[in-house]
Amino acid sequence: MAAPSEITVPQLLRLIGTPDCPVLVDISIDADFTEDPLLIPGAFRHPHTDYAGLVSRLAGRRCVVICQQGIKLSQGLVARLRDDGHSAEYLQGGNHGWRDNHGAPRIPATAIPAPAEGATLWVTRHRPKVDRIACPWLIRRFVDPAARFLFVSPDQVLGVADRYGATPFDVENVFWSHRDDRCSFDTMLDEFGLRTAALDRLSRVVRGADTDRHQISPQAAGLLAISVGLSRQFRDDHDQLAAGMVLYDALYRWARDGHNEGHDWPADRRS
Repeated sequence: MAAPSEITVPQLLRLIGTPDCPVLVDISIDADFTEDPLLIPGAFRHPHTDYAGLVSRLAGRRCVVICQQGIKLSQGLVARLRDDGHSAEYLQGGNHGWRDNHGAPRIPATAIPAPAEGATLWVTRHRPKVDRIACPWLIRRFVDPAARFLFVSPDQVLGVADRYGATPFDVENVFWSHRDDRCSFDTMLDEFGLRTAALDRLSRVVRGADTDRHQISPQAAGLLAISVGLSRQFRDDHDQLAAGMVLYDALYRWARDGHNEGHDWPADRRS
């Protein structure tokens, strides 16, 4: 029987990428992490010795604590958190259990930009449509839930990036941008090691909408229409991003769980 404070790899895999995902805390010791420097999507590193700092960072949210093998380090910290009334679980098997599960993506730590004040900072062109909403969604759901985004005039993106230490994306001649016939969303999937079946399916919709190649995916034209509508509906880019997060949450669940579902009328019509 599983321990009441334990979560399995398949259970956590179903939560990652959704708004219901708990805070993921990797407390692997430095030597173990240096040997295998990859993170479960959305996880951040925190020393197991800094209990007060972790409690402050959790701010009352549910968490999953991850160490290398899911034994003494994570179980001990979770026991302490639960004793203090926090909602906490440890990952069964830890990072090794996740690594050995087929299809569970891991992000190279070196691919994630250095955080500033506890979160990564990104900058792109204002008045976003497709890629510039899809990429922030991907980052917040799979890379850094606390990530912040700056939307500025197109000719000021690189200057703002330089002055404020932000990472530019979806502009020409930067690392996080279009490559050949692929869009910035594709680049992030490749660099972050997030090529899962569901995200691949979603990437075709994003690519088709963002590059006006609707033949790539039947859903691309619909995504473009909704994205243009959102850009007209919201004057503030961050309000638009908040609405776009809901849109891409729904698209991700379609890509993961519902892409084979159709709809017709009458409901019992047979083909």
